[in-house]
Amino acid sequence: MTSTICLDHWIGGKRFQGSPDRTGTIYNPATGEATAEVPLASAGEVDRAVAAARSAFESWSRTGLGKRTTILFAFRELVRQNAEHLARLIVREHGKVLTDARGEIQRGLEVVEFACGIPQLLKGEFSENVSTNVDSYSLRQPLGVVAGITPFNFPVMVPMWMFPVAIAAGNTFVLKPSERDPSPSLMLAELWQEAGLPDGVFNVVHGDRVAVERLLEHPDVAAVSFVGSTAVARRIYETGTRHGKRVQALGGAKNHMVVLPDADLELAADSAVNAAFGSAGQRCMAISVLVAVGDAGDRLIPLIRQRMQAIHIGDGMRPNVDMGPLVTREHLSRVRRYVDEGVAAGASLVADGREVTVEGEGFFLGPCLFDHVKPEMSIYRDEIFGPVLSVVRASSYDEAIDLVNASPYANGVAIFTSDGGAARRFQSEIQVGMVGINVPIPVPMAYYSFGGWKDSLFGDAHVHGMEGVNFYTRAKVVTARWPESAVKGKNLSFPR
Repeated sequence: MTSTICLDHWIGGKRFQGSPDRTGTIYNPATGEATAEVPLASAGEVDRAVAAARSAFESWSRTGLGKRTTILFAFRELVRQNAEHLARLIVREHGKVLTDARGEIQRGLEVVEFACGIPQLLKGEFSENVSTNVDSYSLRQPLGVVAGITPFNFPVMVPMWMFPVAIAAGNTFVLKPSERDPSPSLMLAELWQEAGLPDGVFNVVHGDRVAVERLLEHPDVAAVSFVGSTAVARRIYETGTRHGKRVQALGGAKNHMVVLPDADLELAADSAVNAAFGSAGQRCMAISVLVAVGDAGDRLIPLIRQRMQAIHIGDGMRPNVDMGPLVTREHLSRVRRYVDEGVAAGASLVADGREVTVEGEGFFLGPCLFDHVKPEMSIYRDEIFGPVLSVVRASSYDEAIDLVNASPYANGVAIFTSDGGAARRFQSEIQVGMVGINVPIPVPMAYYSFGGWKDSLFGDAHVHGMEGVNFYTRAKVVTARWPESAVKGKNLSFPR
């Protein structure tokens, strides 16, 4: 079909038609068909969204906590009621299978539910009589206008890591979603409005680098949250902090899964396949490297390959499909190039996903499995963000630990073992932010914070959980003296 401009920004509580001068094309990854165009915001359009958020901040920040939570609960119920429609929007623009899209929405809703507890989360501390007639207490107050810059791989969940907590705390929000799959963001804006959120509290601007740079330099944006690649996260952090903003910037990942010889290999094989190839490997918590210790590799690889052969690849809207396409044709070419490089470097390609055939012109690549991968190879070093699993052999537990700790990425890691002592030692010695023990994707619940170490995080603030609450608020300490005269005599005589 011929693509047409059908998306708008959402500014000040209503759709705002962007300029037709700069647009991006949205594709259905399963068919390769252009389905729509999205306006790419100018600096002036970003300014308009920030101005709307700034205008709404004073009244929203003074809105009672009970009223805020009432709106949050209403938003939660509306998302639940419209979850299937939202999931299908995700599939059409991202390509992941419908069950994955439904799961993404559920994980986002968990953060909304956490944010519904904001009255408890914002409680301060109080000390009476720190000196004669002097009390001291603390408050947490919102920052102002805050922005979220989010990736394509979770167009609902990742924004919902950010804006429920920010808005509940009294801030106003400008979201710049990925231009590859922006439609879910507009639907969320409409659901916020239906829930009773005042105009201007939540805004959406579509765009590319122009929009990002304006948000980072805008004097009225107090804080920026970002999830994406390490190179961009570093630039976001450096630029935002240079302009005096708080920044939480979550970068890339190269997650390892260590399998000891005593592990339940059936469980390990199931976990490796699900964690490596779910969502076609396009998630920051995907397992990219399996570190097989001792003879675990010789016994484990046949089990993994057997399970890979049962993966059904196709359009994520269809039943019984396990893995959908990659998000764009350009990304497909990039991932295929890494597979070519792995073969050229001498790694053993046990399963070649380049041979998969799927009806239509979609951006499909089957799951790929490499064995005998070396740390100097690009398929080991780089974040591929596709359905490619590399197996590295290690002779001992210590060698496996050293290998993982040498990686510049430190987002997530897992160990599979039946030895409780080894697991306990691993969780202490591994230099990674999120650790799974016999769990392949150690994603914390909404009431814990999400984030890695090293080049997987710039700044010191993880998203959601209490770190998210602290990021979107600032502390104020009050010291108050009330002299004796203020509480004696006529001041205690009240009219009846």
